[in-house]
Amino acid sequence: MKLPFSRTGAVLLSLFLFLPLACLPGKKMAVISVGPLLEDVAKASSKQSDLRLIHEGLPAYLLLMDGMVEAWPGNAPLLIATAQAYASYASIYEEVSAGKGNAREEQEDYISVLYGKARKYALKSLEGRGLKKPAEISFDDFKEGVQRLGKRDLPYLFWTASCWARWISLNLSSMEALAELPKVEALMKRVLEVDETYYHGGAHLFMGIWFASKPKGLGQDLKRAQDHFLRAIEIGQGKFLMAYVYYAEYYARKAMDKDLFVSALQRVQETPPDTVPDLTLLNALAKKKAIELKGRFAEWDIE
Repeated sequence: MKLPFSRTGAVLLSLFLFLPLACLPGKKMAVISVGPLLEDVAKASSKQSDLRLIHEGLPAYLLLMDGMVEAWPGNAPLLIATAQAYASYASIYEEVSAGKGNAREEQEDYISVLYGKARKYALKSLEGRGLKKPAEISFDDFKEGVQRLGKRDLPYLFWTASCWARWISLNLSSMEALAELPKVEALMKRVLEVDETYYHGGAHLFMGIWFASKPKGLGQDLKRAQDHFLRAIEIGQGKFLMAYVYYAEYYARKAMDKDLFVSALQRVQETPPDTVPDLTLLNALAKKKAIELKGRFAEWDIE
């Protein structure tokens, strides 16, 4: 699922403020010194509506994050922040750099690489929270480990599931990748159990997509999907515009509900992206995607 930029700096600082600085090696001290800058960059980015500017500026930020992980590879907050940054860039790159033919194939390959890095960092962050070898262990052991994670672990649960799911969606020809889906679902279900409102009800959006995207006869449940989408919209108070985009794309289209499809996307187009300043970037991305979805309307044969 595509859910971009959040406050990465705040996640990092939550750990840094409680560390005995005098006991840290030089490289770790350097990482800590950059923490306030990361927070400022994340806040400024979340309030930016120019997708091209973020698209062109994020690569340097990603290189910085990679270097910080190299300096402090066991830092779970740093790892999940880096996973978020890569997922953010992949989402924006996908919208800004959409191509056709061979160019599109190359871009999709690159997007898969970006989400692969996000997945790698996110899984390593889970290990830092006590869930060892999450990609390799059995599902039963994985689920048991996930149940031990709580409120402090919400960023790790949610962002690992988000990055992992998006990587799988780009590798549907791999049976090994598809076999990992139950673990992703377990992570998001745990988010709902701990705090359904986390990240603007993002876990509800995920579950809405999950139930709507399954083939008929193999788990598709449009009623449950709609319930999750409507709950996400309620939690976001109608200001998190990506909820309407996903509602139109995954529910209204599958339900063949033309009026709902149009009205949901119209709501996105009519709402200013900066209604909530910290959601400006996300909402600008949603508005661009809404325009593209309306342009593909005829392809879907919605009656």
